[in-house]
Amino acid sequence: MTENAILISLAILPVIVLAIFIYRKDKFEKEPLRMLAKAFFFGCLSVIPAILIEQALALGFFYMGGEYVSGFVTGIYNGFIVAGCSEELCKLALLALAVWKAPDFNEYFDGIVYATFVALGFAGIENLMYVFRQETFEVSLMTGGVRAILSVPGHFLFAVVMGYYFALAKFNPDKRRQNLFKAFVYPMLLHGTFDALLMIPEAMGEDGTWLSAVLFPVFIFFDVKLWKVAMRHLKGLQEMSGQQNNDGSGYDGGYDQEPPRQGDAFSGFQWDV
Repeated sequence: MTENAILISLAILPVIVLAIFIYRKDKFEKEPLRMLAKAFFFGCLSVIPAILIEQALALGFFYMGGEYVSGFVTGIYNGFIVAGCSEELCKLALLALAVWKAPDFNEYFDGIVYATFVALGFAGIENLMYVFRQETFEVSLMTGGVRAILSVPGHFLFAVVMGYYFALAKFNPDKRRQNLFKAFVYPMLLHGTFDALLMIPEAMGEDGTWLSAVLFPVFIFFDVKLWKVAMRHLKGLQEMSGQQNNDGSGYDGGYDQEPPRQGDAFSGFQWDV
């Protein structure tokens, strides 16, 4: 196997694994492959506006004196604004364009399925860009391995939360704006926290070595809690989709019930340890 083939496999394998995982979690009415392919493709496309927005935000920060700002502030800005805000906004926008009016989006759990496929499309392209822009094959392997463990699952978990509120917005018209707002803000905050914990020490350079040792256990704790939060939201929509199928209610233009209360996206960081 050539080096390029190895890198492509390393970049795409975690995407495939997580796609299969969420597909198997869809217990009641599997989404058609054409819709999953469409969501994935739109996720790939979302990389383009995200890159443009990120470049604009980074350039704007520089011209506003960003080079004179502390590494701590730079890490916060890059994590929450440059990465978290732009990427989650673009993924949500392309998710809505891809599936909002689709007849196949007819039960709660579909929101998570489609959101994760959009996110995995984004993560797949981003992964390929990262592994192929490194200077050596060895560094590319290390980058791909780290991203397979952290970054791709991160995009997946943010998308579970996004899909949860996206589905609530779809099937609860009276709270549509509120839930669409949450479908953006909660993943953005989770994404920003995830990235900032890694970016702050990097932005501080040599001065951030000690902080990296302090923040790494915090990052691990956050990552574990993120999995718990996402799986709780996933289970909530599974239960509600089961109710939709059992009582035959489905979606006929409005469904005025919400799933069993799972708490907001950040509630899991305060309880249910």
